[in-house]
Amino acid sequence: MALSATLHCLTGCAIGEITGLMIGTALGLGTGWTVVLAVALAFLFGYALSTLPLLRSGLTLGAALALVLAADTLSIATMEVVDNAVMATIPGAMDAGLVNPVFWVSMMIALTVAFFAAYPVNRWLMARGKGHALTHEHHGAAPATGARRWIPDLSTTTLVGVIVAFMLGGLVVSVAADLEPEAPAPGHAAKNF
Repeated sequence: MALSATLHCLTGCAIGEITGLMIGTALGLGTGWTVVLAVALAFLFGYALSTLPLLRSGLTLGAALALVLAADTLSIATMEVVDNAVMATIPGAMDAGLVNPVFWVSMMIALTVAFFAAYPVNRWLMARGKGHALTHEHHGAAPATGARRWIPDLSTTTLVGVIVAFMLGGLVVSVAADLEPEAPAPGHAAKNF
């Protein structure tokens, strides 16, 4: 259960981190503001992914959010501190653009290290009846009826697969962009050798 909880938190963090970095880059924000945005979105997506199954099982939004805040905050905070510390220590990672292999490799390394840092935190919390142990009893407690049946039932495996595919896609695109020959400057003729 701790493995699943950690993968679930990691998925939310990865979605938020990458989305925040994409938005920050697109808006031309500085590194500090981009990191703040990425961390805020990591918490938002992490909480959202944990809230959906609780809503589907019949809890109200307020009750689901109260449980999720209690269950996920320490895990997400651990991941974010470790993830950003690793990114800060990899030369060039914080300044690499989204079409740079350094960014994607650094992000993969940082998220992997963050996973291994958060896993013992989740095990420790669950052993004490806290963390995802608080939410687990509500998962699938009652069949989804009415509008709740339209709330997505996303398995952790599916979410992790999507994130891995997205990150590998980003890496492939960035490597392909590096391999693409540079176009000659306007007004200069291309040389054929």
